[in-house]
Amino acid sequence: MSSDGQGLEVDGAVRALLLLMPRMVGRVKRIPIPEELQSLSLAPRHLSLLSYLLFDGAMTVNELAERLEVAPATVSLMVSELSRKGLLAREEDDADRRRRIVSITDRHLPAIKEWLAQGATAWQSALAPLTPVERRLFVDTLRAYESAVSGESTPG
Repeated sequence: MSSDGQGLEVDGAVRALLLLMPRMVGRVKRIPIPEELQSLSLAPRHLSLLSYLLFDGAMTVNELAERLEVAPATVSLMVSELSRKGLLAREEDDADRRRRIVSITDRHLPAIKEWLAQGATAWQSALAPLTPVERRLFVDTLRAYESAVSGESTPG
């Protein structure tokens, strides 16, 4: 919606987003990675995994896989990689010794919080004025855009 309360036609919204998206991506890319994490070669896929662990706490590989919408084997490989770098710890689940619980190591937790806080705060600020239904529409719209850009068909 525009600031005067009027909606946008599809073409007008597309034009606005074509201008906005590159600026947003550019600004997000300029969020500085804390110095202690710079040498670890972290990729966007790591950012999502670390975000879940930071905001939702320790969890199993299967729980992470479900949230990330990827195969458990993919998450297991990422967890192994980040464990070797000292970012993640894997510990036995006291309730079921066959399961491993994954968490961010205490050593790197402050740097990861610092890195991810700016984006989380920005999203909270942008989403807070919306109703829950509007937030759902926004998230669903971004998912549909991602799907369309990747060539996947959107569920409908």
